[in-house]
Amino acid sequence: MKLSPAYRLATTILHGFDEYRARFKDITQDASRRFREAAWREAQQASAERINLYEEKVGVTLARMQCTFDHDVLSHCECWREARTHYADLISQRLDYELAETFFNSLFCSIFHHRHIRNDWMFVYSSREDAAHHSGIELCRRRSVNDDWQSALRWALEEAPFDNPFTDIDRDTQLGAEFLEANLPDAISQSGNVEIELLKNVFYRNKGAYLVGRIYGGGEQVPLVLPVLHGEGFGEEKDADSRLHLDTVLIESNEVSIIFSFTRAYFQVEVPVPGEFVSYLQELMPQKPAGELYAAIGFFKHGKTEFFRALNRQVAKREDQFIIAPGVRGMVMAVFVLPSFRTVFKIIKDKFDPTKEMSRENVREKYRLVKRHDRVGRMADTQEFSNFIARQDHFSPECLEHLLEVCPSTVYLKDDKVIIKHCYTERMMTPLNIYLEECSEEEKHTILKDYGNAIKQLAAANIFPGDMLLKNFGVTRHGRVIFYDYDEICYLTECNFRHIPEALYPEQEMSSEPWYSVGPNDIFPEEFGPFLFANMELRKLFYQLHPELFDADYWQGLQQAILDGRVIDVYPYRNKQRFAGNVGQLVY
Repeated sequence: MKLSPAYRLATTILHGFDEYRARFKDITQDASRRFREAAWREAQQASAERINLYEEKVGVTLARMQCTFDHDVLSHCECWREARTHYADLISQRLDYELAETFFNSLFCSIFHHRHIRNDWMFVYSSREDAAHHSGIELCRRRSVNDDWQSALRWALEEAPFDNPFTDIDRDTQLGAEFLEANLPDAISQSGNVEIELLKNVFYRNKGAYLVGRIYGGGEQVPLVLPVLHGEGFGEEKDADSRLHLDTVLIESNEVSIIFSFTRAYFQVEVPVPGEFVSYLQELMPQKPAGELYAAIGFFKHGKTEFFRALNRQVAKREDQFIIAPGVRGMVMAVFVLPSFRTVFKIIKDKFDPTKEMSRENVREKYRLVKRHDRVGRMADTQEFSNFIARQDHFSPECLEHLLEVCPSTVYLKDDKVIIKHCYTERMMTPLNIYLEECSEEEKHTILKDYGNAIKQLAAANIFPGDMLLKNFGVTRHGRVIFYDYDEICYLTECNFRHIPEALYPEQEMSSEPWYSVGPNDIFPEEFGPFLFANMELRKLFYQLHPELFDADYWQGLQQAILDGRVIDVYPYRNKQRFAGNVGQLVY
């Protein structure tokens, strides 16, 4: 029996998806070995490889399709309608069916250049939209506490699939038990039937391994995260043993949410049933959108699918319109928001302000750099969209007029539709300059300290923001300062940090022009103060909090550490929460 072109098209796409999933799983499964051996630089490379893998496999599958099928087949929407039906049947029993649907969508969009976005021809909505997730696979392991928190924590650590021994598991579990006894809600601590439940698979990221689950009893539950680290300086940085320690215990929902933040690198964790896994995580973090959690465990393309579906549902409610983003308008990007969806949309302008000497492709490459790089909790993850379409009346008149004026090659009208050829989306935050205008004196101190810490932690990860103005940073609902304007970002090691030479005579010092040569990559930290802060009070406070940022020697020291091969991690919880105290790592 001869198979139809549509059926063969469906099987070709599924074959490409299987290749992607096989390699994705190989990279992910090897995370335990990289952690065991403290292969930190290899872990960074694996993270970037896994991010690049999706587009690589889509490209390979697209080339295979173009060699196998006539153009008339690939460009015929009715063929894709039939292929969609076959594909839905082929994946109906798969545990990762939603990821397979997204892969199909990627091939469809590659052929039609992100046009003809209709559920008849691709999976705008899932083929199993109303299906409950009941695979029967047990995701968790459980243990009754029986009024012995130390034994329960020992079970949690010893039964985890770690190959390395713990340095002092008695000390770790005692500290953990004391913390839980002092901080758990009364309903749980006083209950006679308390259980610890942990996902069986370990979450690996950078230098950390995380056990994730919850504690429940007395009709209540709290999330539970147990971060496990190597001994100080182990692996590529120093000669030391490979023993482990429990770094802290986290039970606050906000703390756990920060662990899974959109500002951090994606976890490497084996996920037997993606949908059920994400549903479990949402029980721990109810405020986290599903799309963000899919991305957090590495399925960022399906995270984009979930984001798009949620956005469509929100727009359909017509609670508000797209408006120009509050704050100072960008010199490179036109920015607008849908306030009820807490999302920022960015479009590259046709013409940049004269001080911005770069091209559109330069800007796009900066965003690709951030996608691949470890964001260390200080850079916002983005999603990239092509041919984003919305009704004209979903935009405020002022917003639409602005977009048509500054982005005419990217934004245009067709009948009653607004078509945006290319844009980025990010989580909405309060611009730092606006936050500082509205906050209390105590909050100013706290947020300026975190602003400086953000710059330092980015630098430790080999990132120099370039334009460090307050308007290019935002404040999250957790009060963390995040960098989100990437058009001038670069690797720290590409910069030439210099001290300002002493003037030879008074006329030089009084001159409005520098009396010394300045190269294209030269940076003079002594000049940061007036550049960052017009407000003298804020400038003085920032200098008191972070005087080293104004010293070229500090920046040169960071550069040397990076060139020496040091991999510095930024852990997603505060230093004061760590059982070992300050062990020489940069932390939240």
